[in-house]
Amino acid sequence: MAEKTVLAVDLGAESGRVMAVRFDGRSLNLEELYRFPNVTVMVNGTLHWDILRLWGEIQTGIDKGKGLRPASIGVDTWGVDFGLLDKHDHLIGNPVTYRDRRTLGMMERALAMVPQAAIFAQTGSQFLSLNTLYQMLSLVASRSSQLQIASTFLMIPDLINFWLTGTKVCEFSDATTTQMFDPVNGRWATNLMLDLGIPTTIFPEIVPPGTRLGAYEGIPVIAPACHDTGSAVAAVPTTTPDFAYISSGTWSLVGLEVDKPILTPKALAANVTNEGGVYGTYRLLKNVMGLWILQQCRATWAAAGEAYSYAELVTLAEGSDPLVSIVNPNDARFLTPGDHPQIIRKMCQQTNQPVPQTVGAVVRCVLESLALAYREVLAQVTAVSHRTASAIHIVGGGTQNELLNQMTADAAGLPVVAGPVEATVMGNALVQLITLGEISNWSQARQVVAGLGEMKRYEPGNWAAWDDSYGRYQNLVHNSTNK
Repeated sequence: MAEKTVLAVDLGAESGRVMAVRFDGRSLNLEELYRFPNVTVMVNGTLHWDILRLWGEIQTGIDKGKGLRPASIGVDTWGVDFGLLDKHDHLIGNPVTYRDRRTLGMMERALAMVPQAAIFAQTGSQFLSLNTLYQMLSLVASRSSQLQIASTFLMIPDLINFWLTGTKVCEFSDATTTQMFDPVNGRWATNLMLDLGIPTTIFPEIVPPGTRLGAYEGIPVIAPACHDTGSAVAAVPTTTPDFAYISSGTWSLVGLEVDKPILTPKALAANVTNEGGVYGTYRLLKNVMGLWILQQCRATWAAAGEAYSYAELVTLAEGSDPLVSIVNPNDARFLTPGDHPQIIRKMCQQTNQPVPQTVGAVVRCVLESLALAYREVLAQVTAVSHRTASAIHIVGGGTQNELLNQMTADAAGLPVVAGPVEATVMGNALVQLITLGEISNWSQARQVVAGLGEMKRYEPGNWAAWDDSYGRYQNLVHNSTNK
């Protein structure tokens, strides 16, 4: 067959890129056409995404790919954040980031108005202060003038797709990150919105992954799983259903692939979420703060004149003593930017653990704590779903951290299969190729990824020491939760 090329626009919290993905009927070949930074902007105490600059960079990247005669374009980004359009379809202000402080106290406000069980029954979402629901509630509570003149709500990838095509819709996988989507009825949770005073008329139609949205300068635009984790999990290279996954990057999304949402009291108690996947699947998962903590540590050291590459940080961690001090990576103190090494030291001091003094000791503390958090989440999602996992597939940029991969295998007592690194881009492209008729179905798409041979396997070891540390971790998390 003739080779087909599609363009994948992939926006992450640190950077964005436009990738060309070529498919010759058997394998994928990826080429980075254009990469650009994603830098937040603080204005009058509010932290924004610089969305107009990102839009300009996306156009530049697509321009670089036009000579390849792409068959289509697909966009994926992070979840939960959004933009508002007025009645003339003009963007009302720059979108605010989920790490902004405007959601402080909003979850508590929502729970005072609607019981937690009722919110979970209508959305199946985990309770995180950064969720779109609480961002919207903050606009209601502040009587935002922006909300008063808003005519259309669009998630970040939907906003990009609107600028590309003129089509105003919300894609399913990204809509499910809002805590405003009803997975039972497959529509917006309008009753919940009305109970919280959120206007429901601004929310557009929800469309599934694989939908043709229109065209940009003659190039068809197809919605993949527009939530980057949805695209990453779509590219997990497996042919068996008994697997767990970790989409590892700024955030770590840890979970299972299931056929339908799980909304049981046990799921509520475990605070899991049901996020939409591709082709009728759901992703039962929980968020772990992820490599964001390491990114902030690195930025803190760089600001002090100590610049380290990620590879250097891993080497320093490998030279530090194992399983000395651990922290809860999901502690709210890690959510916002700041001096994370100092936060770690204070947390260790407060929990009567040795305080890590060297860079290597801090990094080791972060990575071991993440591995233990992964084990805890896997135990929770398997218990809630009554499923077992024979292996953990780690996909995304975090697969390059071989030390964390081995720690994850050791902590969970399960083999880890790491790769592909570019799972998000591959998943984005595969959905486009299925819609174009170049790949027959999702099963074949995963076989294509498995055939690339980019995976590395890690076997578990040192179980006794990790099991002992897991007990310490559970006590630490339980005690901090009850304070």
